[in-house]
Amino acid sequence: MNQPDSSYPKFYLYKRMVKAKLFIDENYKDNIDLNNIAEEAYFSKFHFIRLFKTIYGKTPHQYLTAIRIDKARLLLGSHHTIAQTCYDVGFDSITSFTGLFKKIEGKTPSEYQRQIRERQERIRNTPLQFIPNCFAEQKGWTKNRNFEEVL
Repeated sequence: MNQPDSSYPKFYLYKRMVKAKLFIDENYKDNIDLNNIAEEAYFSKFHFIRLFKTIYGKTPHQYLTAIRIDKARLLLGSHHTIAQTCYDVGFDSITSFTGLFKKIEGKTPSEYQRQIRERQERIRNTPLQFIPNCFAEQKGWTKNRNFEEVL
């Protein structure tokens, strides 16, 4: 891993990088690009990419994509439509959103939503199966036959 630019105090560099990261966190829905983000940190875009990757372990674009996909998971899990989710997290195309989501998550947004709904239904029908065993053992519930669900 490269060291941050030694011509500036580290605190100054890190402060500017955190400001850029926070800019991404707050504006991920908007049509922001590398120029917007680099300007926020007062760096040239190539220097900014290098420093950002050194500090955060991914490029600003990879970080922005990860934030958008994380937010999409939350929205898809709370019954938003795929189209609504796509635009709410800052993508311009449902096709590109679906392809990128599948690449990162391993399933399409509709498959992800279906699995979330199925899990929520199982939780509603058999909630005790979702209590961690270590917690149930600590409470002595596993020794009590009343802990088992009636089918």
